[in-house]
Amino acid sequence: MASADLPGVFAPLLADPGTAGVFTDFDGTLAPIVDVPDQATPLPGVRGVLDDLSERLATVAVISGRPVAFIQRWLDGPRVVISGLYGLEMAIGDERLDHPRIGAWREAVDDVVAAAGADGPGEMFVENKGVSVTLHYREHPEAAPAVLAWARRQAERSGLELRSARMSVELHPPVGTDKGAVLATMASQLRSACFIGDDIGDLPAFAALDRLREEQGLSVAKVVVRSSELPAEVAAVADVVVEGPEAALALLEQLSRALARSSTQ
Repeated sequence: MASADLPGVFAPLLADPGTAGVFTDFDGTLAPIVDVPDQATPLPGVRGVLDDLSERLATVAVISGRPVAFIQRWLDGPRVVISGLYGLEMAIGDERLDHPRIGAWREAVDDVVAAAGADGPGEMFVENKGVSVTLHYREHPEAAPAVLAWARRQAERSGLELRSARMSVELHPPVGTDKGAVLATMASQLRSACFIGDDIGDLPAFAALDRLREEQGLSVAKVVVRSSELPAEVAAVADVVVEGPEAALALLEQLSRALARSSTQ
């Protein structure tokens, strides 16, 4: 895309970058979806463009359901904020700040992981994230009902909160945090903000932008990354739709170039 084609919802961000923020999901947004979760990697160029944007904007953050340590394998710029596990973990460079209430839930997560090995559906892939657990059925979509039923029983038994995710379900500590809570905190002092996402877990972040616009007059840009698995309710909230992570990266690169030009004028 030529910079002249940058969507109009980005005009407030370009006009006052010192009070603007860019927030983005990771899987399906900066990194293509893969069958094996640990094999996900961001597209070439993602780290560079996030670092560049972080030098020009008030805030640049990756808000993910992944653990912080996973994201930091590739994205560890000194000014890029990484929020992991839907706000349970956070890092800026070498500084870590974890949710104060997660410690008590580690044993519950460990217990669910042990139960999965003992009597969980055989087709289910268990991703232990330390303070939460994701139960995948991507490689066996026919197992979705069995995985969901098992996860519901575990949620009732453990007190963990059941959340829907892309071709998976998650059991999460019930501590009142999600991507929306994270974004609302980080964007509360901004005048414009963008969030880029692609799945059900991103809906709270888009909703947080709407609330900040209504309550504080925040200028917002809601960018949805389309895929064959895009939920209709996510597509419905978009100001801008891009085709896959490659187009999301191209949009960020276009924004970075436009900010660089405006700083020299």
